[in-house]
Amino acid sequence: MTAFDRPTAWLTDWLPEIIGWRQDFHRHPELLFDLPRTAGRVAQLLRSFGCDSVVEGIGRSGVVGVIQGARQASGQSSGQSPGRVIGLRADMDALPIMERTGREYTSTVPGKMHACGHDGHMSMLLAAAKYLAATRDFDGTVVVIFQPAEEGGGGGREMVQDGLMDRFAIQEVYGMHNMPGLPVGQFCIRPGAMMAAADQFEITVTGKGGHAARPQDGVDTMLVAAHIVVAAQSIISRNTDPMAQAVLSICTMSGDSTAHNVIPQVVKMRGTVRSLDPAVQDRVERRLNDLVTGTAQAFGATGMLDYRRGYPVTVNALAQTGYAADVARRVAAGPVDAETVPQMWAEDFSFMLNARPGAYIFTGNGDSAALHHPEYDFNDAALPFGAAWYIGMAEARLAP
Repeated sequence: MTAFDRPTAWLTDWLPEIIGWRQDFHRHPELLFDLPRTAGRVAQLLRSFGCDSVVEGIGRSGVVGVIQGARQASGQSSGQSPGRVIGLRADMDALPIMERTGREYTSTVPGKMHACGHDGHMSMLLAAAKYLAATRDFDGTVVVIFQPAEEGGGGGREMVQDGLMDRFAIQEVYGMHNMPGLPVGQFCIRPGAMMAAADQFEITVTGKGGHAARPQDGVDTMLVAAHIVVAAQSIISRNTDPMAQAVLSICTMSGDSTAHNVIPQVVKMRGTVRSLDPAVQDRVERRLNDLVTGTAQAFGATGMLDYRRGYPVTVNALAQTGYAADVARRVAAGPVDAETVPQMWAEDFSFMLNARPGAYIFTGNGDSAALHHPEYDFNDAALPFGAAWYIGMAEARLAP
């Protein structure tokens, strides 16, 4: 039995228990940093597995478990140092969505659901932690990281700023996410930019409101806003290198009047910019500001842009991407795409990758609803593959 056959056998025996964890998390979703039940359950399980230490409250509500290899646990390593240290990360928070899956384990909290599979990510990493704590067949230390507030709260940034990397001496860090549409048991990854930076903006157009029957007496803010919506797309099509990926979307527009016959005094628009290159990110922000102010001025209105940088680009280190792909090939039930196309989603694991070299990989969720959809559900058949990949990363990167 090889090092990669053994986890498969163990995980097969444990699968009903792992599915039980996943479906329990699914029934009880919590949002952002407010994760008392979720984080508490994670910490309880890690302690029951025999982790050498379990620390709660990192990055406000994150949980970290430390598992030492056989030599470190017995004090045989020189100076009882942790030796080589890798971090393995999963996210914990759910989304403010009303579930429509109809599952028997559907969310018990109205308006909240695990619509992105974080319930599955936690369960896969917990299974890996249980295995690694039982076998300790590696030379070094594994740090399992359970992160809050991936869904817009920047929990990855909070954990890094709270000393995660230095406190636990992490040298490399790895993360994983499920991907609907990719067959269960398959993986995809790429070196370099894996996912986009995500910025948010609000545009305020101020004109002169009035009666819709006499537009000549005012400055029509809806007309100005419409020109901005159309013209903003030229930033991507005409100000951005065609070989550089970027997307600008204006997603909401609202005036300060809801009457059918009133031209509003003020119109606000909100949207997002996603890019894979910091230079493109800078250019889009600059051009959007110029376009908003210039277009509004041309119509006799004023335009203001409030632009907020969000999660940075998720960048996979070259060597660590190779390690992650090699392990995926050993545990996969199908081909591994090691040169997949970048995704324009954003992921705050990027803050951890900015702090330490590492890689982020996708694993298949099969033919499911899309992420963030009210009918999405994590595929329990994917649990053994994700857990085996986490285990494989620990044993490969910390091989004696």
